[in-house]
Amino acid sequence: MNYKYELTTDTIIIDDVTLYRIKALRDFYDVSKGDLGGYIEKESNLSAIGNAWVHGNACVHENALVYENARVFGDARVFGNARVFGNACVHENARVFENTRVFGDAGVFGNALVSGNSLVSGDAKVFGDMKTDGDIKWYNRVGSKNGTLTITHHKDTGIMISRGCFIGTLKEFKVKVKQKDKDCKYRKEYLGLIKVIKEFYKGYKIITFKNNMKFMRKV
Repeated sequence: MNYKYELTTDTIIIDDVTLYRIKALRDFYDVSKGDLGGYIEKESNLSAIGNAWVHGNACVHENALVYENARVFGDARVFGNARVFGNACVHENARVFENTRVFGDAGVFGNALVSGNSLVSGDAKVFGDMKTDGDIKWYNRVGSKNGTLTITHHKDTGIMISRGCFIGTLKEFKVKVKQKDKDCKYRKEYLGLIKVIKEFYKGYKIITFKNNMKFMRKV
């Protein structure tokens, strides 16, 4: 028996499949007994163990699973064979699907789409209108705080960088890096990574599909 939550009679239909709003049966983390959550298709979509939870109008369905301490917020959707776990968060209007894995302290938010066999881990962030089908990259233990540098592609502005509090284009990132002291070893590290990133994305271009979805793919 699931002592953490129950499926209510409040339902929505997505792709001809019924999803049920969940209701907490006990207190845990920041959820109180009686709180209503988001929507899931079946109990195998949300673990009854740990602090995992689906909030607001977020939806988890098909064979997707949210577990451990992961959270899905807002109007986000997790579906396909996706897995969200650890302390990861998916929120706002983000979509995580197919065989994607989001874990660690990673976050997917805004209007981001993450699909294919993508892995988003560590403290990586996928944000805004970013869309990826497996070409997302990140580098761990970067800079003075041994953080994560995340690289993906914005449909309008090209290669985007997320590092700590910085979110911007590759060009903006390079300007920021060059403001560091010339003798700073982290300046040299970041400039080296910029060269690697440029080399990796050679031959990539934005592909627009009939449904107006845009992805960056190597051609």
